Amino acid sequence: MSGSGFRYLTRQGLHNLSRNKLMSVASIGVLTACLMITGIAALLSVNVNSFVDYLGAQNKVIVYLQLDADEETIDEAKQEIAKIDNILDYTYVSKEDALEETKSWISEYDDGAYANVLDGYEGENNPLYASFRVTVDDLTRISETVDKLEKLPGVDFVDSPSELAGTLVTLKNTVNLAGWGLVAILAIVSLVVISNTIRLTVFARRKEINIMKFVGATNGFIRLPFLVEGTAIGLISALIAFALVSGGYLALIEGVSRQGSSWLSNLYYSLLSYQVIWPWLAGGFVLSGVLIGGVGSAMSIRKHLKV
Repeated sequence: MSGSGFRYLTRQGLHNLSRNKLMSVASIGVLTACLMITGIAALLSVNVNSFVDYLGAQNKVIVYLQLDADEETIDEAKQEIAKIDNILDYTYVSKEDALEETKSWISEYDDGAYANVLDGYEGENNPLYASFRVTVDDLTRISETVDKLEKLPGVDFVDSPSELAGTLVTLKNTVNLAGWGLVAILAIVSLVVISNTIRLTVFARRKEINIMKFVGATNGFIRLPFLVEGTAIGLISALIAFALVSGGYLALIEGVSRQGSSWLSNLYYSLLSYQVIWPWLAGGFVLSGVLIGGVGSAMSIRKHLKV
C-alpha cells in the first residue's frame, strides 16, 4: 500500500468518528468508564500492597539476648544476623538503652507519678534484656527468618508478630486476586462494548463493503479505516480516563495529607506518589485503550470480509 493510500484510509477512519457522532460518543463514554474503573482497581490493588508492606515494616521482630550475654557473644550475634538475607535492617538495643527507654515511657504515664520507680536498677541490677529490633523484608518468610534468629548466639527468645504477618499476607493476596480479577473482567467488558459498537457501524456499511470486495479491494484496504476508528476511540477514551483518574488520585493525596489522625498519616506515607505511578498509569491507559479499540474493530469486521 502506498503512503498516499495509507493516509487516505487513515483520514477515512477519522472521518467515520464525526460521521457516526452518536455512536462514537457512546463508545468513548462507555470505554472511558470501563478504563477508569479498571485504573481505580489497579491503583487500589498496588496501594493496598504498599500499605500492607508499610504496616509490616512497623511491626518488628524483637530478638532478646540472654541476661548474662557478654560483649563477645553479642558481637558474634551481630555478625550472624547480618548474614540473614530476609532482614531489611536491624538495631541493637543495649540493656542500658532499654532501661532508659522504659524510664521515658513510665515518666510520660500518669503525669510522671511513677517517674522514679526504676531508680536503683542501673548497672548489675538492670533486669531488662539487650535485644535486636529486626525489620523483615518479606513477611511471607517470617517463620523461617524467626527460626534462624532463634539460633543466633546468646539468644534467649524471639518475639515476632507471626499472626499479624499471616493476616497481612492474606489481605495482600486477597486484594491482589480481587483487584486484578476485576481488571481482567472490565477489560473483557470493554472489548465486547467497543466491538459491538463498531459492529453496528460495519453493519450499516455492509453493502459498501461487499461492493468493495467485488471490485477487488483487499481485506487490508477495507479493514484499515475501521482499525483507525477503533484505535482513535480507544486513544481518546484513554486520555480522558487518565486525566480524570489522575485528578482524583492527586485530590486523594492532597486530602489525606491534610488530615491529622494517626491512621490517615500512616495511609499518606504508604500511598505511592503520583510521580511514581503516572508513567505506568498513562502507559497502561493508552496501551489498553488502543489495544481494546484495535482488537474490537478487527473482531467486528472479520465476518463481513467473508464474501
